[in-house]
Amino acid sequence: MDSEIDAKTFWKAIGCRAIGVAIVTARGTEGPAGFLALSATHLTASPPMMMVSIGLTTSALAAVRQGNHFAINYVPKGSEALVKEFGGGGALKGADRFLPGAWSPLKSGAPTLVDAVGVIDCALDELIERHGTVIALGKVIAYSAGTKEPMISFRGGYI
Repeated sequence: MDSEIDAKTFWKAIGCRAIGVAIVTARGTEGPAGFLALSATHLTASPPMMMVSIGLTTSALAAVRQGNHFAINYVPKGSEALVKEFGGGGALKGADRFLPGAWSPLKSGAPTLVDAVGVIDCALDELIERHGTVIALGKVIAYSAGTKEPMISFRGGYI
């Protein structure tokens, strides 16, 4: 197969995987920041490490760098409005998306979603820049697990 895959085809291809919807958060000098994560996964179990892909133009990247941490918040079913806000499609921007009472820090200081299916809190270990993206590697320093059902991203929609 000699033809190259373009970005639109790439997103369609990876849309075939069903994944838990995650919002990555951090706290920088300007306060809390976050984004809808399209790629957040484990790296190793020993030591416990996670990795998150962050576009260079993502405003929350500054908070990850400044705070030296990030938290991966897996959102529950019925969180479409929250996902829209952190995906950039809502009216709220920046710290205004962190509604009082809905967020609380774990160990790193990153805001974590109180109603999350689960949260993995990480201390930043390394940033690797490739092709307009930063891969953030973080050592897991805390986690919490809830009892709600997860929101799943599949083929461009949520189930």
